[in-house]
Amino acid sequence: MIHSLTLLCILLFASPLVRFVPMAVLAGILMVVSYNMGEWREIPQLLKVTKTDISVWLVTFALTVFADLTVAVEAGMILAALLFISRVAATTTVSQVTDGYIEDGRVHILQDKDIPYYATIFRIHGPFLFGATDKISVVTEELHQLPPVVILRLRNMTALDATGLFALEEVAKQLHSTKRTLILCGAREQPSRLIHQAEFENVIGPENICENVLEALRRAEEVYEKLETNLERR
Repeated sequence: MIHSLTLLCILLFASPLVRFVPMAVLAGILMVVSYNMGEWREIPQLLKVTKTDISVWLVTFALTVFADLTVAVEAGMILAALLFISRVAATTTVSQVTDGYIEDGRVHILQDKDIPYYATIFRIHGPFLFGATDKISVVTEELHQLPPVVILRLRNMTALDATGLFALEEVAKQLHSTKRTLILCGAREQPSRLIHQAEFENVIGPENICENVLEALRRAEEVYEKLETNLERR
């Protein structure tokens, strides 16, 4: 906001003087601005995700450098939208309900589970792709009122992309900064594959990625018991 107001004041009141600023100075300023906007620290993480996500980034980056920023943004949005359609379509399945299917699903349901006071459960329902990642903010809106363990149930999350993965990582970091533990559970095939490929277990710990909600509740109990033991020792 301060930078915007400063630039507005220069344009309104000092525009005749701007022409005396050396081009080399303006070039240096643009270099610094572009470097800060690049978010280069995210590139190593991005290279761990799927080839399609990397391709969208490379095309957008190349068009920004060799063509025009507006063209790059438009192309990037179109490619991301096509990728979104492809991923949503790929998650649609038709299968027969069998006795084995019903039995396998019992460990995922919440109706017969008791959620302890030291844990809370959030769920993601539907594809967690670009354009929907801002909804994850509901987890951290009242961060300091959350219990020590936060379980994120991914059973109904049908698809995940790099943007969604980065949003999950940001939530994990915010919870970790307040000494809270994030546990993921019930991820389906495509999200589970991407989480593993991006080495997300290094962010929250492999023991905090569980196959179902029952396992997650057991892990939450272990975390809380360890926390209580550490407090007693102090």
